[in-house]
Amino acid sequence: MQAVVASLGKYNVMVILDNHISKPGWCCSNFDGNGFFGDQYFNPDLWIKGLTKMATIFKGFNNVVAMSLRNELRGPRQNVNDWYKYMQLGAEAVHAANPNVLIILSGLSYDKDLTFLKKRQVKLSFTRKLVFEVHWYGFSDGEAWASGNPNQVCGELMNNIMRRAGFILMDEELGYPLFVSEFGVDLRGTNVNDNRYLNCFLGWAAEFDLDWAIWTLVGSYYLRQGVVGFNEYYGIYNWNWCETRNSSFLQRISAIQSPLQGPGLEETRPHKIIFHPATGLCVTRKSIFEPLELGPCSEAEAWSYTSTQKTLTIKGTYFCLQAAQELGMPAKLGIICSDQSSKWEPISDSKMHLASKLQDNSVVCLDVDSNNNFIVTNECKCLSRDSSCDPGSQWFKVIDSTRRCKNSKNSLTYMDKSLVYFLAKKILGSFMSF
Repeated sequence: MQAVVASLGKYNVMVILDNHISKPGWCCSNFDGNGFFGDQYFNPDLWIKGLTKMATIFKGFNNVVAMSLRNELRGPRQNVNDWYKYMQLGAEAVHAANPNVLIILSGLSYDKDLTFLKKRQVKLSFTRKLVFEVHWYGFSDGEAWASGNPNQVCGELMNNIMRRAGFILMDEELGYPLFVSEFGVDLRGTNVNDNRYLNCFLGWAAEFDLDWAIWTLVGSYYLRQGVVGFNEYYGIYNWNWCETRNSSFLQRISAIQSPLQGPGLEETRPHKIIFHPATGLCVTRKSIFEPLELGPCSEAEAWSYTSTQKTLTIKGTYFCLQAAQELGMPAKLGIICSDQSSKWEPISDSKMHLASKLQDNSVVCLDVDSNNNFIVTNECKCLSRDSSCDPGSQWFKVIDSTRRCKNSKNSLTYMDKSLVYFLAKKILGSFMSF
């Protein structure tokens, strides 16, 4: 294990050491004897001894940045008092052996529940190095995504995860980071439950600029549950580890692989970008005279938006996003931003439909064309009830960013010139018509 970690360090790969289970085997169930302190194979004293030894062994490895104390606590024994008792003891043991690593604490119920932190904080001798983790999969809620309306399910389960874990991101008094240490999907692309969940998850991850780890890199196992060469359909690699299992998935997660905000960026002033979870792309433009497109989020357009004004304006300019007056036609940029076709609001339970009104008061939503290239407006779909409808093409998320955009450096100068050119064409056209 030391050789593996050292090799990863040569390639600047950071490592989090994770105590998964005590008795080797496939994880997990409520009754596998590994779930909670005091279970058949989970001796708390031996666990602390093991944490201390691992922290000591890897103290000199600069690429070991954190230790996660225990994976997915669960089962009939789980209780809040023992969680505080042993997690605090484990954290102190790791800190004493290696004060250089972050310490990651998992919650209860398969790492889905941190609600107890609202009433009682963790008490430790150190500060500024504690992280909490959460897991979220499509199957965490059974087949809800496939059997329900995606907008309603996304809204309900987003509220649920924010209530059970995401509140940490909003609570300034707690002041802790939240790390999504496991998420993943069936990468064959045929699992409706996973496909719908992923659109919702990516919107959430982008909105809060989450750090995350995906299950899993591996394409297959030497031996799993008695099967030799078991194929891992959640694996980034295919069965023989020679190619990626699903290249479009890599594009979809690329937008959230780099931080959208915070230190370490080539930063610019705060702005908004418009993210499309179904493709992992963002709204971009070549010029004000060409249709808006989907493109890499590293080239995303910088927008201004407030929930009161409801206008999406290219930052530093007078140009705003306007709905096309005909269904299926490209959305456009204009300078008359007071009419209702220039006002956009997130609607539906998912809050990912961006809706506007046309001159006849009909409501349309931002969408992409059939080739996932151009930004168009269409009748809003799948808002409620219908479980057979997939709204993925119409899900957009307006998110905060300080990442430098393609045109942000000279945006004002560039757009002022474009505006002069645009107005000059209009004026000259009027004279020619006269």
